[in-house]
Amino acid sequence: MADRLDPILPGSYLGVLGGGQLGRMFTHAAQAMGYKVCVLDPDINSPAGAVAEKHIQADYIDQAALKEMARLCAAASTEFENVPAQALDQLEALGVYVAPKSGGVSVAQNRITEKKFLATWQVEAGIGPANHLVIEREADLTQVTEDLLPGILKTARMGYDGKGQVTVHTRAELENAWVAFGRIACVLEKRMDLDFEVSALVARGHDDEVLAYPVAQNIHKNGILHTTTVPAPSLKPEQEIKIIEAAKAIIRRLDYVGVLCVEFFVLKSGDIVANEIAPRPHNSGHYTQNACVTSQFEQQVRAMARVPLGSTRLVQPSIMLNILGDEWLNTGSQIEPSWNVVLADSCAKLHLYGKAEPRVARKMGHINFVGSTSADVANACDQAIKVLRIKR
Repeated sequence: MADRLDPILPGSYLGVLGGGQLGRMFTHAAQAMGYKVCVLDPDINSPAGAVAEKHIQADYIDQAALKEMARLCAAASTEFENVPAQALDQLEALGVYVAPKSGGVSVAQNRITEKKFLATWQVEAGIGPANHLVIEREADLTQVTEDLLPGILKTARMGYDGKGQVTVHTRAELENAWVAFGRIACVLEKRMDLDFEVSALVARGHDDEVLAYPVAQNIHKNGILHTTTVPAPSLKPEQEIKIIEAAKAIIRRLDYVGVLCVEFFVLKSGDIVANEIAPRPHNSGHYTQNACVTSQFEQQVRAMARVPLGSTRLVQPSIMLNILGDEWLNTGSQIEPSWNVVLADSCAKLHLYGKAEPRVARKMGHINFVGSTSADVANACDQAIKVLRIKR
């Protein structure tokens, strides 16, 4: 086994737990650099498994599967935060270089743990989580103060893309929502006077080098990311500096190697609130594929392989537009969208995920628009939205 400080050179196998679109784009980036990829995912039709050199079709904690991955791979990572931490620990125990380790990933797997972590650096960073209350038992409902309502009740685990959360305005709505969630551990988070939301994407190498991408501004629809714009049009320079420094502090405090995304809320008062941590490349970082010197996926490969991180410099302004299954189905029957019309604009860069079945609200791909000015890419994005008949 190579020393933990030695680089893992092209030709080696890299492992990824999870076979979704993030794993697919990671695989493409790794292959472009000369690496081979082994995907562990239980779905025989996983997007990443379809393009990797090897797909181990098994559960994430299957001991035989983990041993097979460990025999093959010099390093391993995860493409989504809900992979069991024990799988990462098992791979590390088998001698695999795991980046990030389970400790950093597990913080983001549970909103209660995440809120506690974010609060630990509130004084030094000047940014902390929204006011909230942990609800684990019925007695906790009596501790809800009026200033926490209206709020958003979120399940402690397994929530993403708007799932596992509901807005509540009264104590009665809160109790009903908690019962509907099955009386499981939740966090009640005060609804903030939000101006806009941003993402800070940072990467840390094995040698503690930390680099940050430009902060991106996000718009969500129905809890799912709709567009990401870079440079962030509403963000003040001093706010961007504060957010980047906070994200850098987080990745170091987690002792995290790899790409990490931290979502922040900018309030109408100008205050900044930390929303959540995503321990992986992120949907809001897809613009880096066409707008930055180094994409977030190549950066993840570099961090795992213990080679120097790449430049995060923004080459051109960009907008990322998510493409959902709705775009195949909005005529009442399944019809392939008019990609030829979209791609007639040279600003448009199409990325589809290889998913065979479009479904409502299912992420099927994205389009990165890049151009010489922010106005150019905004116009190109608006035109594509019209062509694809995406509801605003």
